[in-house]
Amino acid sequence: MSARGRSGAWAASARAGTAPLPARQIGTQRPRPSGLFFLSGTVYLDHAGATLFSQSQLESFTNDLMENTYGNPHSQNISSKLTYDTVEQVRYRILAHFHTTAEDYTVIFTSGSTAALKLVAEAFPWVSQGPESSGSQFCYLTDSHTSVVGMRNVTMAINVTSTPVRPEDLWSAEERGASVSDSDCQLPHLFCYPAQSNFSGVRYPLSWIEEVKSGRLHPVSTPGKWFVLLDAASYVSTSPLDLSAHQADFVPISFYKIFGFPTGLGALLVHNRVAPLLRKTYFGGGTASAYLAGEDFYIPRPSVAQRFEDGTISFLDVIALKHGFDTLERLTGGMENIKQHTFTLAQYTYVALSSLRYPNGAAVVRIYSDSEFSSPEVQGPIINFNVLDDKGNIIGYSQVDKMASLYNIHLRTGCFCNTGACQRHLGISNEMVRKNFQAGHVCGDNMDLIDGQPTGSVRISFGYMSTLDDVQAFLRFIIDTRLHSSGDWPVPQAHADTEEAGAPSAESQADVIPAVMGRHSLLPQEDALTGSGVWNNSSTTVNAVPVAPPVCDVARTQQTPSEKAAGVLEGALGPLVVTNLYLYPIKSCAAFEVTRWPVGNQGLLYDRSWMVVNHNGVCLSQKQEPRLCLIQPFIDLQQRIMVIKAKGMEPIEVPLEENSERTQIHQSRVCADRVNTYDCGEKISSWLSTFFGRPCHLIKQSSNFQRNAKKKHGKDQLPGTMATLSLVNEAQYLLINTSSILELHQQLNTSDENGKQELFSVKDLSLRFRANIIINGERAFEEEKWDEISIGSLHFQVLGPCHRCQMICIDQQTGQRNQHVFQKLSESRETKVNFGMYLMHTSLDLSSPCFLSVGSQVLPVLKENVEGHDLPASEKHQDVTS
Repeated sequence: MSARGRSGAWAASARAGTAPLPARQIGTQRPRPSGLFFLSGTVYLDHAGATLFSQSQLESFTNDLMENTYGNPHSQNISSKLTYDTVEQVRYRILAHFHTTAEDYTVIFTSGSTAALKLVAEAFPWVSQGPESSGSQFCYLTDSHTSVVGMRNVTMAINVTSTPVRPEDLWSAEERGASVSDSDCQLPHLFCYPAQSNFSGVRYPLSWIEEVKSGRLHPVSTPGKWFVLLDAASYVSTSPLDLSAHQADFVPISFYKIFGFPTGLGALLVHNRVAPLLRKTYFGGGTASAYLAGEDFYIPRPSVAQRFEDGTISFLDVIALKHGFDTLERLTGGMENIKQHTFTLAQYTYVALSSLRYPNGAAVVRIYSDSEFSSPEVQGPIINFNVLDDKGNIIGYSQVDKMASLYNIHLRTGCFCNTGACQRHLGISNEMVRKNFQAGHVCGDNMDLIDGQPTGSVRISFGYMSTLDDVQAFLRFIIDTRLHSSGDWPVPQAHADTEEAGAPSAESQADVIPAVMGRHSLLPQEDALTGSGVWNNSSTTVNAVPVAPPVCDVARTQQTPSEKAAGVLEGALGPLVVTNLYLYPIKSCAAFEVTRWPVGNQGLLYDRSWMVVNHNGVCLSQKQEPRLCLIQPFIDLQQRIMVIKAKGMEPIEVPLEENSERTQIHQSRVCADRVNTYDCGEKISSWLSTFFGRPCHLIKQSSNFQRNAKKKHGKDQLPGTMATLSLVNEAQYLLINTSSILELHQQLNTSDENGKQELFSVKDLSLRFRANIIINGERAFEEEKWDEISIGSLHFQVLGPCHRCQMICIDQQTGQRNQHVFQKLSESRETKVNFGMYLMHTSLDLSSPCFLSVGSQVLPVLKENVEGHDLPASEKHQDVTS
């Protein structure tokens, strides 16, 4: 049967839920496993982090729960007995999965592989170093997960030596063939190594287990008895492990890496000959055969599992494992098929990536690997790399991640909890790690380049439900973003006799929102501005004050904001002035454009005072829900209401302030900050839920809650000042320069080689950057050289640049995505994708109303290290006055 025929036959049986996964058929375009509906349009390439579960797996588990009653296994009733027996059956199933039995191994359930490693560190029979003994040795491969390296803190506390071992040193020792050690010395030592590197996917020899235990291979030259811990968490997610052939003493695993669900459950497989040596101090519920509360009397359970499983295990999650194993076997035919399938995808991707070249011959990516992807025995389905520009410079992983998200590709970046491998492959010295930390870089952040050197990399990984479509979509992403090809660089295809799979185009991956809404400005009434009494975001009444006219000519002040923007954004130059003002009452929703607006202690009054949250209370942004930009809020200060509009919906009103007597305060989070908020009611909740088609709520920051700004961007807090924030991400204000917009606009529209009509209007671009203040600078990005600015009578400190994310690719008038804006900005900026500058008040007197106005003059103060004679006159102001 041809490959195409095999594909059709397999697809039919897969839809019936009975198809084993065909091995090594790279071209077979099989459907996702039953029920992976949430992957529609998504390319998930982080299976080494967590693989995905299928609907049939969940349905099987939930049906089990509906049909049976499972009680606490420590009780003696019928339902508890059912639980105990079922859990024991699952233990047998786990052992069978790893080709062993209860005669040789015991399964100890833990909260994950990390907890299993911690258990070994605390229970291993270490011998401390002393006058009469050199003590035990704890050795670990430097290419190990953080959780393995962390075991050394336990050993250090009891004066046991920890020794990191480089992979190349162990390979060399294996080639030399060390002699057998002194069998008379029984000093216990422990060597830990991963079966598969979670960084690069390289697979270390399982033969090391027996070689180290027998003394033929020495991690270090120390006499004694060696035990081996095989970290199998990454390896067993896509490969079979035969413990009858490779009898490691300890094997930690995490089940969510195998079949996605349940999370928070792992196990330690302990060889029974080692189990009696383990020591335990703490005892919890269910681990004691007998004990006295008033005396030091405790008898542990005879079973190793019962002795180490403190308290009630997560028994329902354990029962779910049975359904995970069943589903995996039914959908794939077993781990050997998964091993072959995932490796073939990885090998194909590796070859294709390695072949990509810029026109000058430079490589597009740098792959970090110890293998040539020749065999699944030496390489797992993980590819680790960094993207390069045509000069060989590394492009930061954070930038790659943001671009990938625009193509709906989910990958992972950083050091992947494996600093040792990261240092080795990227050439990062210990001193560089310390310096990077001093520069502010910590594990898991987005500081991807420091002094041009990478702090991490990009990782893709495959699972049993990965397909060739996923591979080709990923390769198309790399080609489109680096080689700018719409057809010149075809995606490498599978063998000619297989069914070809075309990668989805950027357009087909975008979330297309059909509703198109115009933008209208609601100009506040003069008496509302002066008499609303809300200058400091409180409801205290303030006497009205005269409204001074904005500092600009009469003709310009008579224009509407949209007309004004159109005139200025076409490139009109003159004195440095504010050309546009925007506030965003609801976080991530549409802009509300004004010509004059009061200032509060958190920025423009009511800017980002509200946000939309999902049914779990988690803030929604346009990254998850692009249609937020179609929600148009209008503030009416005179009536003290916010009117919210959207196409196809009746307008709805929300009061500006809460009723303090009826308001219930909730805890929410914004950018890792805790904020006090209150729900704006069921009426607006129903309105939003109808619009988005899922449960949503509108919440507002409590008026009596103060959220202090963190010290960021290397700026020192000015004496006597403490910036307070609304629900913004970073700072009180964001300023952009029209000249910067115009330069980007020119780059975008001149890059259209096919002679198409203008892709982006200047107005469209300006809205994408969601600034509060737009000015008519003379030179692009001159604002990045400023340290302070004054606008009218208000003084601001420039905190630093805004690091852009993929939200700038969303058309704020349609909700449609287009990758070109981020891509072009990424190409034109040498380091981070920066656009716009964050501002905060340096001093603010709210005893009388303060305003920002279109037409107000902007006076910047240069940074100390900027030469003023090289800049336009507008940049040379050193003495700020209003």
